[in-house]
Amino acid sequence: MDKTYKPQEHEKEIYSLWETGKYFSPIIIKPESKPFSIILPPPNANAPLHFGHAMYVVEDILIRYHRMKGYATLWLPGADHAGFETQVVFEKHLERQGKSRFDYDPETLYKMVWDFVQNNRGVMENQLRQLGFSLDWSRMKFTLDPDIVTVVYDTFKKLYDKGLVYRAKRLVNYCVTHQTAFSDLEVEYEEKEGRLYFIKYPLVGEEGHITVATTRPETMLGDTAVAVNPKDKRYKKFVGKRVLLPLVNREIPTIEDESVDMEFGTGAVKVTPAHDPADFEIGEKNNLQQISVIGFDGRMTNEVGQYEGLAIKEAREKILKELKAQNLLEKEAPITHRVGVCYKCKNPIEPLLLEQWFVKTQPLAKPALEVVKKGKLKIYPAKFEKAYNQFLENIKDWNISRQIVWGIRIPAWKCEECNEWTVTNGDSPTSCPKCNSTKLTQDTDTFDTWFSSAQWPFATLKTTKPSDFEYFYPTTVMETAYDILRWWVARMVMVGIFVTGDIPFENVLFHGLVKDPYGKKMSKSKGNVTDPLELVEQYGADAVRMALVYGTAIGNDQSLSHPKLQAMRNFTNKVWNIARFVLSHQSQITNHLPAQAGQSLNSDDKWIIEELNKTTETTTKAIEQFRLHDAASEIYEFIWHKFADVYIEKTKDRREEAQYPLLHVLDQSLRLLHPFMPFVTETIWQLAKGKSKINPPAGGQKSKLFSEEALIIAQWPEK
Repeated sequence: MDKTYKPQEHEKEIYSLWETGKYFSPIIIKPESKPFSIILPPPNANAPLHFGHAMYVVEDILIRYHRMKGYATLWLPGADHAGFETQVVFEKHLERQGKSRFDYDPETLYKMVWDFVQNNRGVMENQLRQLGFSLDWSRMKFTLDPDIVTVVYDTFKKLYDKGLVYRAKRLVNYCVTHQTAFSDLEVEYEEKEGRLYFIKYPLVGEEGHITVATTRPETMLGDTAVAVNPKDKRYKKFVGKRVLLPLVNREIPTIEDESVDMEFGTGAVKVTPAHDPADFEIGEKNNLQQISVIGFDGRMTNEVGQYEGLAIKEAREKILKELKAQNLLEKEAPITHRVGVCYKCKNPIEPLLLEQWFVKTQPLAKPALEVVKKGKLKIYPAKFEKAYNQFLENIKDWNISRQIVWGIRIPAWKCEECNEWTVTNGDSPTSCPKCNSTKLTQDTDTFDTWFSSAQWPFATLKTTKPSDFEYFYPTTVMETAYDILRWWVARMVMVGIFVTGDIPFENVLFHGLVKDPYGKKMSKSKGNVTDPLELVEQYGADAVRMALVYGTAIGNDQSLSHPKLQAMRNFTNKVWNIARFVLSHQSQITNHLPAQAGQSLNSDDKWIIEELNKTTETTTKAIEQFRLHDAASEIYEFIWHKFADVYIEKTKDRREEAQYPLLHVLDQSLRLLHPFMPFVTETIWQLAKGKSKINPPAGGQKSKLFSEEALIIAQWPEK
């Protein structure tokens, strides 16, 4: 053995050994073998992995541990087409070539994105291998695989048939830059400095006016009422009267609504149902007209006369100028307010009226809440259970339509004669079921990526190998970052229960975010993203893996720490040198072991065996309870400070009689450490097997030291 462990010389060879041996596939020893399964949260197929994906190490530790415990263990890999996210990435790719998505018809654009994604998928899968993840590649799935798409269609049709999917013209969150709608979860909110404008609305047929306050004067062109709170005594005399909408000169009513905040502005607000969520609700209750004055291109519509075609900012400036000229702008004041922005381009979200497909979520949320309440589905750490409950208790209907090309096209057809919609399982209908017309046009929208991803656990297992769904569903653990609890995890539970009648997983385990060394969230725009493979090249995969779990409790954020990475590289080398010391004397002394196993154990030998048993018990319990940081710390302390610093030092003057205990402790230590640092441990294991045979003590039972063909399938230690 070399004096120093060199990861680059061993990692590729060891991973090849695992793949060739088919050790990643579940081995069902007996029909009653207990399954342990995890579905990999599919990384986006549009780009190489970022450092957050290295946290998949948590899943690999659990998988390797349960494989060694004898479970039929499945870790199913996949990749996500990531609809909107991928289209944005591809648009940037086109921009660098001086092109735009609008240069291509939808079919051509889809094919271009497909080719782009397929090229990146290979890169991503290779990265997962380099990090040592023991995924069953024979079951690899992609969210756009035809059989997955079929499952998604079936779910949509089932929801529709049960009355849980409907189409409606509703106010949606719309990004005029990317020209697509979003669900409420995809809107970020930022504190912004703005202006509050106080505008006079003259009374019709009498002197006087009502002053309303607004941050968006450009939408006033679509006002259909002025609203006040029924408890506001200041405006009692105005209720029921009509005012003249400035610049438009259209008469609109003054109405009452309890949602109006008497403390905001003047206590009187303009009501624009087509451009504000609160106003939309007021409009629905009072049967107000909906007038769209901002279009999907971010410009003023033909409803606004002289302002038509102006960008929003230009229209605002012109409107304010006109109001001042007519002495209708009473005053303006600075204001700090929350503004909804697109989570990608950070431009303001426009609430716009659009016909979309929605999922009724409350009937789905109720059973998803019950399974947690009853303890059927457990959430770790427990602190995230509150966020899960709050989301489902206050959930709104889910807009699942997206105006993008890249994704699963919605299987719904509109009749050009009677406007009736027909929803299918993906097959094109031949005629309208209502009027028999053959003039049917498919919806051009695609599903929200999270709608198809919500079906991932059962969609994958139903489309891999025969009986996978029956055997591995519900899966054992869903492990992911806490920031997609609402986007993905809660929705998987809702949809999973609806389709299968059972929970999609028994345990949810949330890890924290990995931030840059300064504690800032990594993002490409900030330029602080770290490529995990650069760190693997520098420190070795084992050091990267161990650094991510050592010292950080599950669910807690952590900052990328080069000192910790260096420390774990040192630990990797320490393990290597321990093995080098123990194995270097093996061939000389295997025939000089004591007559009976355990006969020659002195107090030092007994002490290290005792400490090994304690470590085995503590580590096993910690992993079972998802306290991987405690398990990592326990193994680290035992190997470095008890085995190496104390016991090995004490055996140097009695090598022959201590060799068997040394080999035993090394064997057991490698087993304990393997889930965390698989490459170095497997390398040592294979080297130990290649040495002269490790004989048991004369007259003793047959030794099990290094007996299994590969450490990855070796038995987990028992005290």
